[in-house]
Amino acid sequence: MTAVMIDLTGHELTAEERELLAHPAVGGVILFSRNFHDIDQLVELVRQTRAAARNPLIIAVDHEGGRVQRFKDGFSKIPAMADILLKASSDEQALLWAQEMGWLMATEVLAMDIDISFAPVLDINGISEVIGNRAFATEATQIIPVARAFIRGMHQAGMKATGKHFPGHGSVRADSHIEIPIDERSWNEILETDLPPFIELASSLDAMMPAHVIYPAVDDKPAGFSHYWLQDILRAQLQFKGIIFSDDLGMAGATVAGSMTDRAYAALDAGCDMVLVCNDRAGAIEVIEAIEPRLAQLNKQQERCYQQLAKPAGMTLSVLHNHPRWHAAQAILSEMASKIASESTDS
Repeated sequence: MTAVMIDLTGHELTAEERELLAHPAVGGVILFSRNFHDIDQLVELVRQTRAAARNPLIIAVDHEGGRVQRFKDGFSKIPAMADILLKASSDEQALLWAQEMGWLMATEVLAMDIDISFAPVLDINGISEVIGNRAFATEATQIIPVARAFIRGMHQAGMKATGKHFPGHGSVRADSHIEIPIDERSWNEILETDLPPFIELASSLDAMMPAHVIYPAVDDKPAGFSHYWLQDILRAQLQFKGIIFSDDLGMAGATVAGSMTDRAYAALDAGCDMVLVCNDRAGAIEVIEAIEPRLAQLNKQQERCYQQLAKPAGMTLSVLHNHPRWHAAQAILSEMASKIASESTDS
């Protein structure tokens, strides 16, 4: 298993992308909305992508639900995670809904022969607009049981779960896609407010994605480039045994680490197992070429990535759409949509 996850530009593979997929450094592909036209096209794109790859691939997508759901037509409309607790009439119903939404999201993505959706979000819904209702709740104590149920549903479907954005992006206002967020709070504030979901759920998660956020009271580097955050806290203190993905190295929050090559080296040296380079083809090529001399070392470190994250064979959509659990999940979606529409009318 190798170290770089790249993106694709459209509905079909280009000649350049076939060449990149044949490179020994490429071990993953992440898909976006621009890669989806319809279900048949997506299935064929995934088939071609796997066929063109030199290495076994982890194919991923951000398909959380709400405003971060890459595939729409033909897929269930997964609600924003915050709506689960907000619309449920009891804690028991919220846990059931979370589990079934995790299962539903995962089974539909797996039916496309895609390995993982980068979910769930474990950030608190604090002051960060880029997180907002992507988070389950505003308090860690509320997040933990519902997120655990969502993870359980993903696992029941056969999908591995990725917690993000360690150690928490919800308490800083700046968006790391376009700015360099700096969270000035003390270690104790971070520990009490943002870290509990990651602490409590570390043993249930198969992968983790750190935030491009600087927490100067702890380290002067963003978490995804910090040996202290990834090795001393995540690995040693939290005893996390899973895979660590970098967040996209093309984001503004990653620029503090220097050039694309510098960012990739910094992430890998800090403890990331795989780095994502998205929406910057020149940057992806730079990283792939720069990493090539280190492949022998990296392959030894990352043989476990594919084995830990690759999915089992999933149901096809036609089988899934006849599954009693899929129909029960549709009933939950209808109930949630009805409550959302009713509250919207009342306001």
